[in-house]
Amino acid sequence: MLTRRGFLKAGGLSLFGVGLMGGIPAFIAEAAAGEKQSPLYKNKKTLVCIFQRGAMDGLMAVTPFTDEYLKKARPNLFMSAARSVGNGSLIDLDGHFGLHPAMKSFERAFLDKQLAIVHGIGSPNTTRSHFDAQDYMESGTPFSKSTSSGWLNRAAGLLGHDAATPFTAVSLTSAMPRSFYGDNPALAISSLQDFAIQMRGNPAGANLAAKSFEDLYDQTASGLLQQTGRESFEAVKMLQKTDVRNYKPANGVAYPNSALGNSLKQIAQLIKMNVGLEIAFAESNGWDTHFNQGTANGIFARNVTDLSESIMAFWNDLAALQDDVLVMSMTEFGRTVHENGTGGTDHGRASCNFILGNDVAGGKVHGKVDTLAVENLEDGRDLAVTTDFRSVFSEVADKHLLLKNDRILFPDWKGSRIGVMNA
Repeated sequence: MLTRRGFLKAGGLSLFGVGLMGGIPAFIAEAAAGEKQSPLYKNKKTLVCIFQRGAMDGLMAVTPFTDEYLKKARPNLFMSAARSVGNGSLIDLDGHFGLHPAMKSFERAFLDKQLAIVHGIGSPNTTRSHFDAQDYMESGTPFSKSTSSGWLNRAAGLLGHDAATPFTAVSLTSAMPRSFYGDNPALAISSLQDFAIQMRGNPAGANLAAKSFEDLYDQTASGLLQQTGRESFEAVKMLQKTDVRNYKPANGVAYPNSALGNSLKQIAQLIKMNVGLEIAFAESNGWDTHFNQGTANGIFARNVTDLSESIMAFWNDLAALQDDVLVMSMTEFGRTVHENGTGGTDHGRASCNFILGNDVAGGKVHGKVDTLAVENLEDGRDLAVTTDFRSVFSEVADKHLLLKNDRILFPDWKGSRIGVMNA
């Protein structure tokens, strides 16, 4: 007979709405019901990762505006930091790099040294395939397709818990991301309000769907789900009874009404519930800007507006909890230095990412970006990767979550950190 722990390790159940791998203990039901008690999971550090799928143009998000080569390469897409009428003005960060004007909500965090930027970051694997590059970044092994686990799942294992809470690792997505694949329990939650159910990892119930938890429980003849205990389902039902729809963020914060904004709002709710959330994941889509990319307005501007405003709404909502939370973005690769003939950019190599937290070495653009003369470009066309993404991801995870085993987190990596976190 499959034991309850064996069922958990098999990754049995994913509920898209309230995703679940394993039973939910009574304390979560009590916390969800709002009972006055001392939560069992206080002061947990939480790492929130946001994957920008489609490959963000790092040279437009954070522009080396003094580079004359870039200006020549992008006659229609280049923006200046000079205050002028026209295609908008970049926000001058340090006299060389300028933040896209649609990301103005990031400016105060950068000035307050809560926001760090890493430029020239990317994968050592030169693929320009979205699928492969995302897979390599999420597995954390850029030269191996055989890695079965994701780096965030391995990070969850390094936390030293024995499935103490099923909310240790939560993805606010409709499907389990590659980053969370592996032996350590994780949740895939598309919405705290929804109630759709699917089975994952259990051939006996692969096509099972039910309208209620009671139906799901009663329909499962194999007995696997019964081993989690009916109290697990009762706990989830109580979680559903919380007034998540009418959640009111702190400090008058208004989240963007977008997929990312809604995901981060729900992550904030879980953090405030003290259910032991330590690793959270969300997605931002639509970064593949081959056509009509725009400058101060357009597709790219709308995307970075949503990204920055969603992140800052989340950050301001957390208020006094900010010391325990760190947000890090990532994207599979960048875009070409030269604009193309359809007002966009094509698949490139390096991009940039954003790291927000009270322990980051903020107010600085980290990494190395050489002048964009053709001899400095990778393959004569792309911003070169000068910072391996693993050197940043490992430093952030180790410093914030206190993980100390890079051989497990990134088994093929032997590089060094870049100092994006304060010592």
